[in-house]
Amino acid sequence: MRGPAFALTPRSVNRVRIAAILGVLGPGLVSGFADNDAGGITTYSVAGAKFGYDLLWVLLISQIVLFFTQEVGARLGLATGQGLAGLVRERYGVRWASFMITAMLIANLGSIVAEFAGCGAAVTLLGLQSWLGALIAAVVVVVLLTRGSFKWVQYIFVVVGIAVSIAYFVSALLAHPDWGRAASSLVIPRLATSPAYWVAVVATVGTTITPWGQAFIQSYVADKRLGPEDLVGERIDVGFGALLTNVIALFIVVACAAAVFSAGRQIDTNSPDAVQSIAGALTPLAGSGATVLFAVGLLAASFLGLGVVPLTSAYAACEAFGWETGVDWRLREAPAFYGLMIFFVVFAALFILIVPASSLIQVMLTAQIVNCLLLPFVLVFVMRLASDKQLMGPLVSGRKLQAIGWAGTALLVVLSLTLLATSVMGI
Repeated sequence: MRGPAFALTPRSVNRVRIAAILGVLGPGLVSGFADNDAGGITTYSVAGAKFGYDLLWVLLISQIVLFFTQEVGARLGLATGQGLAGLVRERYGVRWASFMITAMLIANLGSIVAEFAGCGAAVTLLGLQSWLGALIAAVVVVVLLTRGSFKWVQYIFVVVGIAVSIAYFVSALLAHPDWGRAASSLVIPRLATSPAYWVAVVATVGTTITPWGQAFIQSYVADKRLGPEDLVGERIDVGFGALLTNVIALFIVVACAAAVFSAGRQIDTNSPDAVQSIAGALTPLAGSGATVLFAVGLLAASFLGLGVVPLTSAYAACEAFGWETGVDWRLREAPAFYGLMIFFVVFAALFILIVPASSLIQVMLTAQIVNCLLLPFVLVFVMRLASDKQLMGPLVSGRKLQAIGWAGTALLVVLSLTLLATSVMGI
């Protein structure tokens, strides 16, 4: 009797496992890379330009918290196949879903405003008026999103974003930074009492760990139809995504610290020359072309964010109230979905049209602060859902994961209170 035509050897079994893991990669990487949008690039640049290497410790803490919050979001998607807003409505009712979605949408609207501010700041570097950049961006984004064709265009912006990230990496090396100071600042916090310092800390955390990011990772996992059997691959995916976010951020901070801060240049975020000064961090690589390189990178990052955040916001709002969602629907079939998406884009664009060009950097920083202040309200629901054994089954958070998750949430609350104390009470 003939044996089987094919038998799995230990080596082939390992290959199958690796292929299965690679097949689920994507949500964490996309979410991680999308965190480095216009607000992210600008916040990290200002952190390095104004405070040198002193805020690198924030990136290490953000790396840890980002991994665990994104891992929880991914697990929720794997276990339930649903988005965050829909789950909150299902488990806690419309009232609590409305509360959570309101906090999320306020933060998201700030992020969308920041993306348009990024567009405006980028075109000013190219010699155009900021309002023109916001207007063109609004038209392009609305057309692409309502026609459901942004998915293909965003790959172009991802490629450009990767190229600019590599440019920061090279610039950081060519600027000959103080690597010893950078390494020590990464693990030993150098705290200050000035409000400006804590504003930068909160903004850095807020641009790394975002309310929209929590909704995005869960919806992406659910849309990809991943299940509990994909947990190992998705944890690897989330780990790479979180690492990617913070490695890019680290080199942006180091490049700006070496090329701007160490050179003694002063950065006034309300100055018309602020964007030009930040672009100077790419001078070691691009020379006189640093301004154009930074402008193109900032514009690509802005468009990438504009393709993700309005869409995520519309999905979350419609899930919370049980309305039709998705770009596969026609406008008349899902009026609430398209109406909300267009509202977010148009409102943010109009806001930027009336903001002076000199305030664009400050607008982007403020949006990241709002993210950090509102994120705990979203994470409370995430942590409670993840510890619900009836909902999560075998993917429920154990005691260690619960402790880490609640500790991260508490840390964000402490940061918010610290910012309040230093800014309002003058401590």
